[in-house]
Amino acid sequence: MEIEASIAELQSTLRKHREKLATEEAAKTTLVLPFLRALGYNIFDPDEVVPEFTCDVGTKKGEKVDYGICVGGEVKILIECKPANGDLSIKHASQLYRYFAATDARLALLTNGVIYRFFTDAEKTNMMDDRPFFTFDLDNYKSSDLRTLATFQRADFNLDRIVSHAGALKLQSEVLAELRKEFDEPSDELVKIIAGRLHDGIITKAVRDRFRSAITQAFGSLIRDGVHQRLEKAISGGGDEPDIEIAETDQSMVETTDVEIEGFNIIRAICAEKVDPSRIVMRDAKSYCAILLDDNNRRTIARMHFNSPTARHLGLFSDKVETREKVSGPVEIFKQRRAILKRLAELDEE
Repeated sequence: MEIEASIAELQSTLRKHREKLATEEAAKTTLVLPFLRALGYNIFDPDEVVPEFTCDVGTKKGEKVDYGICVGGEVKILIECKPANGDLSIKHASQLYRYFAATDARLALLTNGVIYRFFTDAEKTNMMDDRPFFTFDLDNYKSSDLRTLATFQRADFNLDRIVSHAGALKLQSEVLAELRKEFDEPSDELVKIIAGRLHDGIITKAVRDRFRSAITQAFGSLIRDGVHQRLEKAISGGGDEPDIEIAETDQSMVETTDVEIEGFNIIRAICAEKVDPSRIVMRDAKSYCAILLDDNNRRTIARMHFNSPTARHLGLFSDKVETREKVSGPVEIFKQRRAILKRLAELDEE
């Protein structure tokens, strides 16, 4: 996929020059315009990418948005830009709200060059939704995000298709976000539901704490079981998929790849010098894959940031501070053996 290489290159640019992108103009020229070019838009054609797109809003004449994207001679996407470290909360989208209602555009993009939030009018026609239906994080993305991003490419642009799918995509994203929260830290509501089904008697704080721990471990077991089933299937010749995923895009919250599994096995082998290897557990998340001691997310040994094939990093910890070391692949994890064992010793003494 050509877009994959372009976005990976842009991610490298972001990580190399992040400190120099404090202004809106820097974010636009270094990140936003190359992002549009990666989607196939001719940023040098003012009939396709219109800088300072002008529209009249009520009594205000000549109101401008940073860019208007035109397809077939009609504006399709309005873009508002902020500095790379700028806030993208909904209160900073007031300009887009006004412009959206005053034009025929059905899509709006609020971005700081790092985070790209796509909006439409799924809830009320000609009124931009309060929440985006798709968010792309240039610093942390996975293959399913690229597949969704590809639907915005100039060559395949189909507004009706995008808008018709926006509502379902928005709901799915919101549900996944809530489920991720439950995976990372089970809520009181979830604990109460599970405890109410399984516990006879009064649900005290001690009972809630016991169930919260059990739920967290059960979630980890579900993920590991899914990974093991796919590994067994691949080994037995039951499938030819190159990536080991817990589930495909429409069903899962995370994707666990064979590269991450290889990295986990290397870290577990290193830790086996000091502790029982069964105590070393992998817990995958959207933006990283954590390696934990005793399946406790407060006892993180390391994190593998392997979503990008061109910019992989191993997160090493000292107390609660994470330092990312660039690695070309799992084998280079062995170079960090001393740091991993030091971290393991810190955690095992707690």
